[in-house]
Amino acid sequence: MPHFILPILPDSTRNPPKPPPTTTYHLSDPPFHGQLPTDTSTYRHSSPSTAIVIDNGSSSVRAGWHTDALPRLQFPPLMARYTDRKLNRKLTFIGSEIYFDGTARGQARNIYEAGSNIVNNWDVQEGVLDYVFAKLGVDGQGGGVDRPVVMTEPLATPGYTRKTMSEILFELYHVPSTAFGVDSLFSYDYNKGGGVGGGGQTGLVVSSAHMSTHLIPVVDSKPLLAHATRLDWGRAQCVEYLTRLLKSKYPGLLTSGKVTDTQVEDLVRGHCYVSQDYSGETIKMLEWTGLEDRDHLVQFPYQEKEVVVKTAEELRIAEERKRESGRRLQEQAARMRLEKLIQKEQELEFFRELQVNVHNAPTKKAAKELLDEEEFKDEVQLDRRIKEMEKSVRKQRNKDVGDLEEEAAEPPTYPLLDTPDEDLDEDGVRAKRAQRLLKSNHDARARAKDEKESEKARQAELQRRDDAYRDRDPESWVSDRRAARLATLQRIKDRDRFKADLGNRKSQASQQRMKNIANLASDNPLGRKRRRGQNPDDDGFGADDADWAVYREIQVGRNAEDGEEDDEEEDLAAQLKAVEAQLLKFDPEFTEQSTQEAQRDWTKSLQHAALRGPYPYDAESARESAQMHLNVERIRVPEVLFQPSIAGVDQAGIVELIETLLQSPSLAAQGDLTRDVFLTGGYTLFPGFRERLGTELRAVLPVEAAVRVRRAGDPVLDAWRGAARWAGEGGRGFVTRAEWAEKGGEYLWEHSLGNAFS
Repeated sequence: MPHFILPILPDSTRNPPKPPPTTTYHLSDPPFHGQLPTDTSTYRHSSPSTAIVIDNGSSSVRAGWHTDALPRLQFPPLMARYTDRKLNRKLTFIGSEIYFDGTARGQARNIYEAGSNIVNNWDVQEGVLDYVFAKLGVDGQGGGVDRPVVMTEPLATPGYTRKTMSEILFELYHVPSTAFGVDSLFSYDYNKGGGVGGGGQTGLVVSSAHMSTHLIPVVDSKPLLAHATRLDWGRAQCVEYLTRLLKSKYPGLLTSGKVTDTQVEDLVRGHCYVSQDYSGETIKMLEWTGLEDRDHLVQFPYQEKEVVVKTAEELRIAEERKRESGRRLQEQAARMRLEKLIQKEQELEFFRELQVNVHNAPTKKAAKELLDEEEFKDEVQLDRRIKEMEKSVRKQRNKDVGDLEEEAAEPPTYPLLDTPDEDLDEDGVRAKRAQRLLKSNHDARARAKDEKESEKARQAELQRRDDAYRDRDPESWVSDRRAARLATLQRIKDRDRFKADLGNRKSQASQQRMKNIANLASDNPLGRKRRRGQNPDDDGFGADDADWAVYREIQVGRNAEDGEEDDEEEDLAAQLKAVEAQLLKFDPEFTEQSTQEAQRDWTKSLQHAALRGPYPYDAESARESAQMHLNVERIRVPEVLFQPSIAGVDQAGIVELIETLLQSPSLAAQGDLTRDVFLTGGYTLFPGFRERLGTELRAVLPVEAAVRVRRAGDPVLDAWRGAARWAGEGGRGFVTRAEWAEKGGEYLWEHSLGNAFS
């Protein structure tokens, strides 16, 4: 698959919004069309030479009388058979009837195994033949089939398969004679000059059907089967490939059993087309301009959340109830606060009386008993408790009543710090330690407050200088702000790149992180030299405050030798927004579309365009979560026939196969083959297939070579029509029951529209 390097051009304009899609596609219903009618009149009025024509295709079985213009029966080659325990009967469903019953759908089996166009489920084949003969009203002597049978088969059908099919037809159904032919050759014969398409006697048959693609050269109405070529790609593989693409594009959407193979096949049939310039169209497929026309929206079944819509009167009543409830809660909270305030005032009055009683106690023992009774250790603790309660009561009164002014906080005192330890008892020493700790905390808070005020003043001074610089030289100021914005963007990119590199064990960031971890685990981290007299078990780690930064480096993966500040500790996004806000205010050339947030807009995201098309996406919406967008897949799936490598198929493309076939020295009439390149099969129904193949062949063939590409009048049904016309002309190729019994099951009458005996 070719690769391209696209120039990425900066675009500061926001893409205009797209209107909602005018056409929404839905998944098709199961292809159940009811039971096919049974017609016995044609059989009763037919002669013994009237043949039954069966196109035993891998996508659909078509059957009818050779005198019919169209096949009377068309159904998929499926059968389901199971025993219904309630009815105590064995039920059999054929073709599209399996979609009528859920159990039958799960028990369905195909005539062909997956990935093959050779019959290998013979019990299913017998069930299909029973169904065909019954619907055609065949009622021969002894329940047999007393009419000739013509069946199509794929190119190079193994002899064992034909032998088994002949055995079933002759022994089980007692048909008088049978003939086999290649479906694509029947279609080519039907579209000859005397038929519908106006072709000649020599040409190249390109049969791209359900399971595979065949190239068959025909010279003077005789197929050269020895030069035929096969490519293992058809519409069935397109269905599998599209399913894989959609499962990787929308994980969980197709794996929940919401989509069947028949529905995906309908998506392939209804939305895919062959691009005339795959490389160029792939590049432009997700461009914003015209994306609404190229993007097809497929809606899955969903169940929206039920939203109760209230009337205006109901909303008004609910709002009144809400306000009334809020008012009651406020009154209740105010009443509880008042009760709590009264309780606190009563407790405060009680502790004040206790303080007076302790002070007036006749002895220290009596005072101690009063304090112990209320669980106070000493008078200092009681005094501290009274001050705390006075402060709390004052604050609550000011909040609820508003009639008191907040008193200025008194600076704390530490009287024991100036008293020597010798003058204090054991309790006093402990109290002195507590006061020293309180004083240290108070001083630290004071220093932090002073530093904060100093930083605030410094920022104000910097802002003043910056404003003066902007007023003095606005152009230079704008240039500096643009440079600062670019520098911040670069730091964000470097940080994101560094985080991404941590996932790669071979990257420099990951290796440096592992070095730091290994260094910490060593006996001598950071490579320090031991000092004389140092404890051998002490490596000295932690003596320097910078030692602890290594843990932060390990956490974020920053290189310790860079000497840069930790990006994780800086709010780069806030810095970027602040710089952009200044540019928006003072730079007339910097608009909202120039901001980083606008440039990361979803309308410029290729991922969003591929997943959601040109429309916004709401993850909370059940409807939008059950949507699927087909854009690139529309041309990528059919392109596999021209470039099999994009789907992992190790084969040459169809154009290369044709070129190799025409260069074969043993192939006669090479120049005449390209004068009539005949297309048949369901794959050729893709729009643009005939034009693309003609263009590709014209590019690889010599300039003097004549190229004509034509398609069958009906690439799907012309194989059956050709077989019916061949049977009506009495073509030599029928094997009678007597010849089969005499010469064996592998006996084959070779003719110009069938396989050769091998």
